[in-house]
Amino acid sequence: MEHLRDIMTTDVEYCTPVDNVFEVAVKMKQEDCGAIPICENGQLLGMITDRDIVIRGVAEKRPNSTQVTEIMSEKLITATPDMTVDDAAKMMAEKQIRRLPIVDNNKLVGIVALGDIAVHRGTMDEASFALSEISESPEVHH
Repeated sequence: MEHLRDIMTTDVEYCTPVDNVFEVAVKMKQEDCGAIPICENGQLLGMITDRDIVIRGVAEKRPNSTQVTEIMSEKLITATPDMTVDDAAKMMAEKQIRRLPIVDNNKLVGIVALGDIAVHRGTMDEASFALSEISESPEVHH
């Protein structure tokens, strides 16, 4: 049975509470990712996604200079490095999340994306289920 420590990305790019939305967006572009953790002294404070920027930033006409703390998500679902990959896949499906921050002693130590689980041997069923549950939209877009 494999654990998240075996598949998590440990070299996680992050921003700090003093950074602004523009800086996060630039980091997302550089790293080709849609979520950036917000950390202070290694402690995970929140997460900001591309969706947060659109919904809480652009749609509310906030300037690019807005501090990340004003639009980041603070109520995060996290896991520990010793959680099993299967348990993480199930939790991600239940909670409808694509990225799972991994914390140990209140410190961000890694992140697992749904794609990491999907390509991992032995968890294809759970990951496929999670991906289908998260990706399905309640309405058809025309």
